[in-house]
Amino acid sequence: MKNIFISGASGFIGQRLVNALDENIRVLSRNKQTNYETVVCDLQFEIIPDNVLDGVDTVFHLAGCAHDFRDIIKIQKIYQKVNVAATLRLAELAVISNVKRFVFVSSVKASGSSSFDGCVNERDQSDPEEIYGKTKREAELELLKIGKESGMHVSIIRPSLVYGPNVKGNLKLMLLGIKYGWLPPLPETNNKKSMIHVDDLVRAILLVADNDHANGEIFIATDGETYSSREIYNHMRNLVGKSIPNWTMPKFFFDMASLINPRIKDKVNKLLGNDCYSSAKLEVLGFKAKKTLKEMNETEF
Repeated sequence: MKNIFISGASGFIGQRLVNALDENIRVLSRNKQTNYETVVCDLQFEIIPDNVLDGVDTVFHLAGCAHDFRDIIKIQKIYQKVNVAATLRLAELAVISNVKRFVFVSSVKASGSSSFDGCVNERDQSDPEEIYGKTKREAELELLKIGKESGMHVSIIRPSLVYGPNVKGNLKLMLLGIKYGWLPPLPETNNKKSMIHVDDLVRAILLVADNDHANGEIFIATDGETYSSREIYNHMRNLVGKSIPNWTMPKFFFDMASLINPRIKDKVNKLLGNDCYSSAKLEVLGFKAKKTLKEMNETEF
């Protein structure tokens, strides 16, 4: 039996990862977990204790500061502390404790701009624009350095937009907007977005943890499909049992709304812009997604 350490185990992805494992599990969480040995630690305010990785074979680091709707400038220190400092602290403790494998769940936002021709791959690297992507990229680079210098197996997964049961963030908002009728039918802009089901992401995470060829590498994870925002909208209407309307809100209205406020422009860009990524490198390791959005029912979403 392996001894596994998981940070972010109570999160959307972490819960599914825990359920997929059949090992001795120790978790790091802000709150005590009843079913697992828990290291109680709030990464925003506390330093990870020295002995958390004693006897641990593999670390899955999922915890982090994600998107926040407050003023980003005011919370840069939080992003830096949680996404970078805490990650490096955990990696350094892993080296001291002779942890064999360390998997970091990063983000496609660490790639930088998604405005490359075609779908972005791991070689299409530019400087991330937002603090979230910047801190994830900084942590990636430092982790790869630690892995190379120590000999510890370090692998990094960059998930595309993750969907599945109890989904969070923008997808949850879209689902609620459709369910309660305040999100109008989106225009078909033929944009391209990449997604992955949370259970397929867990499979990818476990794959790079066990595959020696994944050592020192970064992998983008998608379900191999691309979706326009309108297609996502249509699939989600099917999920909640609503018929697909035969009209759309013209893109002109979204463009006009973008002129009102920079935050509105940012939200429109995220809603209707391109976020297309390639998981070809991960597929070389043998990964193939088992689920796609078009095949989902309400319980699987």
